Amino acid sequence: MLTNDRLLRAARRLPNDRVPVWFMRQAGRYQPEYRKIREKYTLMEICEHPDVCAEVTILPVKQLDVDAAILFSDIMTPLRGMGLGVDIVENVGPVFDKPIRTARDVAAIPQLNAEEMVPYVLETIKLLVRELNVPLLGFAGGPFTLASYAVEGRPTKDYKNVKNLMYSEPQVWAALMEKLSDMVATYLVDQIKAGCHAVQLFDSWVGNLNRPDYDQYVKPHMHKIISAVKETGAPLILFGVHTGHLLESFSDLGADVIGIDWKEEIDKAWDKVGPHHAVQGNLDPIAVFAPEDVMRAKVHDVLRRTEGRPGHIFNLGHGCMPSMSISSLQKVVEMVHSYDHKEAK
Repeated sequence: MLTNDRLLRAARRLPNDRVPVWFMRQAGRYQPEYRKIREKYTLMEICEHPDVCAEVTILPVKQLDVDAAILFSDIMTPLRGMGLGVDIVENVGPVFDKPIRTARDVAAIPQLNAEEMVPYVLETIKLLVRELNVPLLGFAGGPFTLASYAVEGRPTKDYKNVKNLMYSEPQVWAALMEKLSDMVATYLVDQIKAGCHAVQLFDSWVGNLNRPDYDQYVKPHMHKIISAVKETGAPLILFGVHTGHLLESFSDLGADVIGIDWKEEIDKAWDKVGPHHAVQGNLDPIAVFAPEDVMRAKVHDVLRRTEGRPGHIFNLGHGCMPSMSISSLQKVVEMVHSYDHKEAK
């Protein structure tokens, strides 16, 4: 039963008794329990076993006292379920058997039927909403981020192949984005129908585009995804890394919450996206390793910059790291929950 709705209230810019906090990648290798599970299952195998996946999803909620759970999964999960030949290779990331680079490759991408192709995702969600007392976040990768893996075939630093496709084969690019955006919209809506209270759209690598390219080649497809989610009434969080130069472009997409990475001053970023959005972020993940007094000062700085505006969800500016300690993350949560602006000044 949902007894803590702070995140949903913040996403809708409603008054709250305190700032909600959760962490991207809050289930992962910093947890001894998770490492033990990974001795038996690969990441994708965890995703495909609803009981194990639910256990991994719930664990950080119990350990850290965060105000939301996020479904343990991977942005490649639906593509894998669609038969696109992708696996998560240890210490590498997503690797495709055959990169998608031609019109024929794009035409061969099937439509997503979640009940048939990724039934374990929907079953995990149904298990979780029976157990959790905090909101459950579903998620998907943004179309550019998914394309960057699918076209390159693996993680990349220069995005040469994906940008070359975008520039030299605009019709093939548009068809690929159309297929991916349809899939993402369907996947997010299906997660909401299964029980997720909100969703996050991880367009993690779109910051590698300049604003004119983003507006031309990506933004039109984002409208379709966000409009589909908005019809459900569930809040949507949009997040990308190194996207400070794109915030003005994000501002009219219709997302309820804009995630801010750690390189931006969160109050100035909020001014860029406008008061009709909530914001999420944006503690530098490395601050979690700092001495406690430094960490507290940095947590308080984020809170002070957003103070007085309804709609702040505290998070890291990116995800939890494997070498973080549970105790340090617990301290961050306590600092957020106990924040008193008078004492912090």
